Amino acid sequence: MLSRYSDPHSLPSAAPTPLLGGPTFALRHRLMRLVWQAAWLAFAAWTPSFLWGWRGLLLRAFGAEIHPTAIVRGSARIWWPAHLSMGAHASLGPGAICYNVAPVRLDDFAIVSQRAHLCTGTHDINHPDFPLKARPISVGRHGWIAAEAFVGPGVTVGEGAVLGARGVAFRNLDAWTVYAGNPARAVNKRRSASSTSA
Repeated sequence: MLSRYSDPHSLPSAAPTPLLGGPTFALRHRLMRLVWQAAWLAFAAWTPSFLWGWRGLLLRAFGAEIHPTAIVRGSARIWWPAHLSMGAHASLGPGAICYNVAPVRLDDFAIVSQRAHLCTGTHDINHPDFPLKARPISVGRHGWIAAEAFVGPGVTVGEGAVLGARGVAFRNLDAWTVYAGNPARAVNKRRSASSTSA
């Protein structure tokens, strides 16, 4: 889904910029998202935890790539399903925010815990119109974004990396490394999945 800055033909050039109250996305995109939000509220947001299969089906109907074993809680908030990809046993926890203006990928066994925030959008602070800029987020296999942590645009979380509770990551996180704080700093190493199964 392209913003008016990514797709200059999406809105008339005379339309006010978002900084002046104008829309960031074309009417068609806004209507599609309204349908999505209504569908999630009506058919998924209130459902009990164990109905993750039903919620995955609904997400797939709106274009998400969700493995049948992936778990998305009803209280999670997903900006646009077609920009979400989740591998086997990946999890998006209660109250998690997935602001996926750009694609978000959770590989197999990746966990995003309660109220964590994956944010693919930012703004060009040096441009007078303050335009939206979007960059994808990827969480590798066995990666864990702990409770209320924040992952910023363009961040790749390496395989097995951990971002501790309320940590803030604006840079890539190395594989099998534990990070904490704001900004996130490496604090420890984590044993890899292969070493724990040996």
